[in-house]
Amino acid sequence: MTKPVAILLRHGDYHQLEDTPSALQPFPLNEQGFLQAQDAVGLLKGFAERHNWQFDPIIECSNQLRSWQTADVICEALDCFRDIKSNDHLSERQLGSAANLTVKVIEQVLNVDPRFENPPADWKSNSHYRLPLQGAESLMEAGERVANHIKNSLHHLPSNTSDQPIAKLFVGHGAAFRHAAHILGILAFEDIAKLSMYHAKPVALSYDEDGTWFHVCGEWKVRRLKEEYSD
Repeated sequence: MTKPVAILLRHGDYHQLEDTPSALQPFPLNEQGFLQAQDAVGLLKGFAERHNWQFDPIIECSNQLRSWQTADVICEALDCFRDIKSNDHLSERQLGSAANLTVKVIEQVLNVDPRFENPPADWKSNSHYRLPLQGAESLMEAGERVANHIKNSLHHLPSNTSDQPIAKLFVGHGAAFRHAAHILGILAFEDIAKLSMYHAKPVALSYDEDGTWFHVCGEWKVRRLKEEYSD
């Protein structure tokens, strides 16, 4: 039986608040982001033709507007897609009650609360650090959530007895996707910090008969020195 393919697509560029972790910002794609989403259409078509994929008709995306808009551009352009399903499982790392606050304000909150220690200097990119605030999660926890959702979604695809792999498109967020790729065994831990994802450029993963995941196609972005994590 041919195993399905998970296509990870980071949303397009969007109107992001300055000096503010991505959290759950509700803002739309900017002009560049819409152009990136349009470019993704050709990339996906090319990958499908090259690898003989059959797309699952449902695109899954996070509940953030930028992800849904990216998925919507693709869905409108390609007849093989018929609908978009949004859910919380594909969101970026959540900061709980600190969502959408600036870095300065978040650090001030922790500084004045006698229950908490000051966060480490690298707290925004530290894979294991979780803000000690209600509803917050670490990057690694976000990656585990996303990885579990991807595996569950592929498991529930219709049975496929043909030689044409079913490719499932997931539109979400870069840091959560990279940590998910580590959880799945695709990226070594040290590679999480070295790599990023291009806006709206697909990275495809699959697994073999014994459940070992592997990279199929698509390029990771090499992170610039001291480049901040972003979704």
